[in-house]
Order: sequence, then structure tokens, then C-alpha cells
Amino acid sequence: MNLLEYPFDPSLILQKKRSLKRELSKKEGLIPKKIALLSGSTIGEVKNILELFLLENGIQPTFYEGGYSLFYENIVFDDGSLANFQPDFIYIHTSWRNLKNLPSQMDSPELCQQKLDAEYSRFEQVWKAAQKFGCPIIQNNFDLPVYRVMGNLDAVDVHGKVRFIRKLNDKMAEYAAATPNFYINDLAYLQAVYGMEQFSSQTAWYAYKYLCSIDCIPYLAQSVANIIKSLLGKNKKLVACDLDNTLWGGIIGDDGTEGIVMGNETPTGMAYTEFQSYLKELSAMGVLLSVCSKNEETNAAAGFTRGDSVLKRDDFVSFKANWDPKHLNLAQTAKEINILPDSFVFMDDNPAEREIVRRELAGVSVPELTAPEEYIKAIDRMGYFEVTLLSADDRKRAEMYKQNQQRAVLEQSFGNYEDYLHSLEMVCDIGAFSPAHAERITQLINKTNQFNLTTRRYTAAEVETVMNSPEYITLFGKLVDKFGDNGIVTAMIGHIVGDTLEMDLWIMSCRTFKRQLEHAMFDEMVRQAAEKGIRKIVGHYYPTAKNLLVSDFYATIGFNEVSEDEKGNKTFEFTGFEGYQPQCNVMKIQRV
Repeated sequence: MNLLEYPFDPSLILQKKRSLKRELSKKEGLIPKKIALLSGSTIGEVKNILELFLLENGIQPTFYEGGYSLFYENIVFDDGSLANFQPDFIYIHTSWRNLKNLPSQMDSPELCQQKLDAEYSRFEQVWKAAQKFGCPIIQNNFDLPVYRVMGNLDAVDVHGKVRFIRKLNDKMAEYAAATPNFYINDLAYLQAVYGMEQFSSQTAWYAYKYLCSIDCIPYLAQSVANIIKSLLGKNKKLVACDLDNTLWGGIIGDDGTEGIVMGNETPTGMAYTEFQSYLKELSAMGVLLSVCSKNEETNAAAGFTRGDSVLKRDDFVSFKANWDPKHLNLAQTAKEINILPDSFVFMDDNPAEREIVRRELAGVSVPELTAPEEYIKAIDRMGYFEVTLLSADDRKRAEMYKQNQQRAVLEQSFGNYEDYLHSLEMVCDIGAFSPAHAERITQLINKTNQFNLTTRRYTAAEVETVMNSPEYITLFGKLVDKFGDNGIVTAMIGHIVGDTLEMDLWIMSCRTFKRQLEHAMFDEMVRQAAEKGIRKIVGHYYPTAKNLLVSDFYATIGFNEVSEDEKGNKTFEFTGFEGYQPQCNVMKIQRV
């Protein structure tokens, strides 16, 4: 079993950290990222284990370590070393031990409030200074102190440290909600989950100045890694569920619709119902759901007709209930909805089925399942679907995939593909990056893997920089058709160097590929480049395991391949401005 999957054995992870690092460093396609660690306590082992979880998620970190307990000085009064490092992420690793203005019993209520304001201002100064580095900032909120001078009143009275820290955390949360590129690592939640006695070890603090016990460092490191991998588009996208003894108790083929267990009448039924409710909430955030069950389809679908079933048949973008091997059904689902199997989390109560999927379908995450009351924890503790940005398009994702299935059905009724495209009645809005769309564009850049020619990732600050620079041409595309609004699904960034335009980025959601949207975007890029006196467009293709479908894409739209190195990196050039004719003729184009 993977040591970095829940449930962890923290001691074993710490024991085997070196061998784990060696093995994980061999993974192909690791994304290099620079991470600055600024801390109010000892950071060494946190860095070591954070590296493991990042490698597990396909990220190769290089670290900058600030001085011990010098997080404020390192950021606010940077001597140039942090700026020279050029971090992609800044993680501020502090705890309640770093608060300098805690209230005391001798303070007046007014002084207690002044101390709260002063402490918040001190940290806000750190965050604002960190913003100048133009990268995401991750900040621990504050764990509770390990003692209460006033007992339960500590949570109520203005002199109470518990009340003080909770109010400080509230202010920090408000700042995070209002500030792009600033994220909270919920240290207070970790302390609550693993228990103050286990998490907040006095021995670890006094002996080593670690803010938590050594055995809890893997949980802390995983939490930070989840934020980073989410920002880099490394989240899972779909939960594939078995049915019998997974979404309900019992075997529907034997017990019948009324004999399966769910609802609120029994403890076991409540566990299955809560699990369904959890999946329903994930779906509302844009996580896709599918069924993968060895069952008769009619029987399987009947389970969702019960009034106490939270999930209904329409909640699933794919419904595979048959007697085929489950790994083949999962592969077919991936093909049908055009996402990769490594975006899947497979939930099945049967250990044999889990092991077959692990063996036969690389990349699928397969949590260990025990009792139904533990199913939620199996997903939740791993952070498969960590949210760092939740857009309107995310909330509509399941509906978008269902609309794509309708498009696929319609396509089969046409003998000519171009006639099919005309029948979709597509309207495309194309425009330059703008503040109104920057958040969605940044999210799209960092989660698109298949139609991604250069594999570059951009932070929100980097998107803002190119958006406001005359040295760049930026374009986004939004596609609507008679089945619905696909939202913003494509983006391009071109860097002007003399009379040449270097294509730094071209990405597109694969659910809209081959609908001539890519041609419409290139038509507009050619038009704008010509207006700026560009005589040549240079496109690059950098191969990964996931973007092979666009290896020769540039050649299909009028570029000539001019070089390819031993790693498969290709360079293409376009010079056909004179007499250029638009390549897209199946949709209405609106420049916005």
C-alpha cells in the first residue's frame, strides 16, 4: 500500500523518508516549483515530509528556508535573498506560539482589543510584504493554546486566549476571502481532528521547537501539499462508485429496491445516506460522479428511485452497471467524457475489485474502505478535491459534461462532421484577458493537461502581469451552443519580440476540442498579430504523458516544423500572413 495514502503510518513515513524520496523522484513529468518556507518554529522535518507529498502529486520542489523564527524579518525586511530565489509559493509556518500580544488577566477590555488589533496588523504587514513576490501565499491559522487559565470562560471573556485566537482566526479568514492569491492552511482544524494532546505536544515544542508532535508532521505537510497541488491543477475530477455495500447496504439484485439499506431508520442506513449527501455536495462543487458496478442496469438504477436516496440517476455523468471488469468500465468512462483515468477516485467495498483496478489502471486513486461510517473520511482526509478556487463554471461542470453527451448523440446522426458542427449553432466570444475573467483563466491554465502545448503554469500575479503588458497578446474564448454554455474553455498568451510572436501558452478544455474553436482562436491571434506588425509566429510543443494528442497540432493549422530535439520538444513557425483566410466557418464570432 502507498505510504502516502490515508490512513497514514506517520512513524513509517518518517522512518522511510529517504527511500521514499529516491523512489518518488524517479517519476516522469515532475513539475519543478520553488517554495519559500518562512517559519516561527523548527521547519526541517516539515520540509522533508512536505517534499514527499509534493513529489507524490507530481511536483518537484526546491526550497528556500528562512531563519529560525524570523518569518517577519525574512519577508518584511528581505535582504534580497528571497527576491533572488523568486518563489512560486510562500508558506508561512506559524502557530499560537508566535503571537506576541496575547491578553493577560491584568489588561483592561480596551487593551485586550488593542492587542488583538496589533497582532492582526503585524501579520497583515507580513502578508502585504509577501504579495510583492507575486506568488500564492499560504499561511497557517492559529491552533489553540494547550491550557486555559479561565477554563471554559476562556472562550468567552475578553481576557481569554481561546477567545482571542478564535477572533484572530476569523479576521484572518475574512482577509483570505477578500484577497486573491492568499490561502489558509487550517492548523486549527488539524489540531481538532488529531486531538490537542496528540497534535500539540509540549515535549516537541520544548525539546525541538516543533509546533506539533513529530508524528503529526505528515498530516500537517499533506495539508499544505494539498493546497499547492490544487493551485497547480492536480486535483482529482471524478468519483466512480460501486453500488452494493458502497452507496447503500445490501445487494439490490438479491434484496430488491426496498430491501437495500439507506435512510435514517438504522445506524447503518444513516451512514450510507450521509455518504451520499457528501457526494452530492462534492457534485455541487463540480466534482463528477459515475457508477461502476457489477449489476443489472435496471436493478442498479432502481436503487436511486427510492425517496430516501439522496443521489438520483441524473447525478451521474456515466452509469456503468454490467458484468464487465471494472477497470475496463472505468477506462471506457474516461474515454467517453474525455478525461484521463488518473483524474478518478474509485470507491468500492470489495478489496479484490480495488486491487484489480490498482493493478490494471495506473493513476486511479483507490482508497481503502472499511465500515460505511468511514467512507467519507477515506475521501476527505486525502484532500483529493481540495478547493482553492470555486468558479461558476466549476458548479456547472456536471451539466456541461451531460451536454457533451447530448452533442455526441447528435453527432452520430450526421454523415458529415461539418454539418454537425453547423447544427450546434455555436457562438464564440473572444477577447483579451481582463480582471473580470482573470480568476477563471488562471484556474483553467493550471488544471488543463491534454490540450496544453507548452505545459506552462501561471499564478494569478503572472496572469495579471501579461494582461497589463503591451508586450503580450492575450486571448480567451467562451463557447455557447444550443445545448448550453461551456464557459471560458481556452486561452492563449503570445509574447511579442520584435516582429516575432512567441506562443508562450495555448490551452483548451478537451471537451471543446475539434469543434473549430481552436481555429477561431488562431484566426483572431493572426488578425491581432498582423495589426501589430508581426511577421512570424513561433509555436512550441513540449511533450508530457498527457498532451500527446497535440504533438502535431501546429502543423494542422499552417505552421511548419523547424526543429525537434531528442526529448521530443518541437518548434514550429507560421509566416502565412499574406492572403490568410480564416479557418473557422462553423460558428458566430463575437469580439468582446
